[in-house]
Amino acid sequence: MNNLSPELKRFRYINGNLFKEDLPLASFNQNMRNLLLECCKFNWSEINPAIFGAIFQGVMDQEQRRNLGAHYTSEENIMKVLEPLFLDELYDEFERSKSTVKELKNFQRKLALLKFLDPACGSGNFLIMAYQKLRELEFEVMKMIYDHRELQMIGAKNIVHINQFYGIEYEEFPVEIAKVSMILIKHLMDQKISNYFGFNIIDFPIRENANIINTNALRIDWNELIDAKELDYIIGNPPFVGARLMNSEQNSDINLVFNGIKNIGNLDYVSAWYAKSAKMIKGNKDLRVAFVSTNSICQGEQVSILWKYILEDNFCKIDFAYRTFKWSNDAKYKAAVYCVIIGFSSMNKRIDKKIIYENEGTFQEVENINGYLVDADNVYIESRRKPLCDVQEIGMGNQPIDDGNYLFTKEEMEKFIKEEPQSKKYFMEWYGAREFINNNPRYCLYLGDLKPSKIRTMSLVMERVKNVREFRLKSTRKNTLKIANTPTKFQTTNISKSNYLLIPRVTSENRKYIPIGFMSTNSIASDAVLIMPNASIYHFGILTSNVHNAWMRVVGGRLKGDYKYSKNIVYNNFPWSKTNEKVKIIVSKKAELVLKVRQKYKDWSYADLYDPLFMPRDLLKAHKELDKAVWEAYGKSWDIDSESDCVEYLMKLYTKSILL
Repeated sequence: MNNLSPELKRFRYINGNLFKEDLPLASFNQNMRNLLLECCKFNWSEINPAIFGAIFQGVMDQEQRRNLGAHYTSEENIMKVLEPLFLDELYDEFERSKSTVKELKNFQRKLALLKFLDPACGSGNFLIMAYQKLRELEFEVMKMIYDHRELQMIGAKNIVHINQFYGIEYEEFPVEIAKVSMILIKHLMDQKISNYFGFNIIDFPIRENANIINTNALRIDWNELIDAKELDYIIGNPPFVGARLMNSEQNSDINLVFNGIKNIGNLDYVSAWYAKSAKMIKGNKDLRVAFVSTNSICQGEQVSILWKYILEDNFCKIDFAYRTFKWSNDAKYKAAVYCVIIGFSSMNKRIDKKIIYENEGTFQEVENINGYLVDADNVYIESRRKPLCDVQEIGMGNQPIDDGNYLFTKEEMEKFIKEEPQSKKYFMEWYGAREFINNNPRYCLYLGDLKPSKIRTMSLVMERVKNVREFRLKSTRKNTLKIANTPTKFQTTNISKSNYLLIPRVTSENRKYIPIGFMSTNSIASDAVLIMPNASIYHFGILTSNVHNAWMRVVGGRLKGDYKYSKNIVYNNFPWSKTNEKVKIIVSKKAELVLKVRQKYKDWSYADLYDPLFMPRDLLKAHKELDKAVWEAYGKSWDIDSESDCVEYLMKLYTKSILL
């Protein structure tokens, strides 16, 4: 530094720790040299610095990225957060400020006072986009304030700065990327404004920087970085890590944030950022928050834990929401997750309209948005061991815990029977969700209470029994060790003595109807399905209707994007209609029609029958007629295609039922 000229000393050293590690010189070949020269010809000023997020995700170790739940957010998804949170409102205010220069200058000063926090900022994409959009809006203001012909005398001045932006990031490297990216986007905006007005406003040496720190956001008080009273907006895309996939440190983080709250073991990692933001709102009733996150926080048990905490305990409300959409970005390794966007604020913060956005780009203004992202009162559907209504109970299928020793493909079974002929009468068809939906059963060697003396006459069967016992003895689970001494029995046994209704626990998101069906007693259901013994046609009609499916889609969980049906959340909380025998007969007849049409396609699998691309027209028609009959059983007119209206009504029935 001592040998530099005074001119060079004016330039600030801006790369921070980004290049602190000494790297070996690259071994260039001719092709690499040519590519580098091509890059030099490219106009890099046209590239948004936010692209660094995609580059960073592309070079991250995939196991590390998965553990951290780190995912680059595309510009499209960032704008879904920024526009309804503050940009739309600011542009409306800009339009109202156009009448006088004084109003425009006041508006510009307001822009310069706004402060933003991304508490999981990664490489800074949200901060970059928020800053860029604020500068673009300020640019429009400046155009209207300053007469182009008088600029040489007056001079245009921007007052929105990158030090209005704050970030917290767990990893050190992306922090440095974020800082440099913010300086780059500032430089690009300075260039753009300088070129328009015809004189230089580029800030060199650079005197400001964004306030981005490297630490665990869940272990610090965010007020240490910026006081909640000074903050206007919290934005971002916190880490995607499921409740059962967190490491020990992440579990400790969750416990620290939700200290004393019950059932926090069911919460995804991202929920902690929602909770800490809600606490910040307590310190500033004007503060608004919006996050991109996994859709699981609005499904199943998480709603009754997280959203009761935010909406009830912290007196907040949801202002806008994007319902489930598939994650997409421009990064090399795209995340296979399904997301929602939720904006919320204090109950005392006045918001002109609450909006629910659909994935197709449509939206609706609503009275209230609850934790399920439905226009209905704030209800919290908690796990229930018995049905809410006086209806048949359902249960889980059979769980062998056998290391596959009792389960066979058709070919494996035939080979086994050929070698052990006496075993033939002990085989039964085995149906999990996959086998049922694809009409491709496996086979179970079910020994049950078969006498040991009989088993010993079949050496190959005896070998399987010994294998099961040895497998169970190696387990660390107490329940598995306990059943090691009864190796012919399943850990969970639920074999129906009558025909039963089978409900897959997981099914494709593409299906409008979960395929369910009646099964005979010569089949065994696995623990991948739920069963209802002694089910009637009426039960089938209600459960296969779009009324029940709409309920399932909202309150049930998801496995990635697929629907996850559960006994304690979906079925046991479903509000059945209180109807008379005449209506039950009507529903039953329509349900019989569905079964009758299915028989015409008995060679088809349910995967094909309920594929929206190939579903036969007569089957779809039969389902529509059943849907209409079920909806009318609830005393409602036919409008079942409006699932949000349907679920809103069902939630009202649920609320009444739990208050009785």
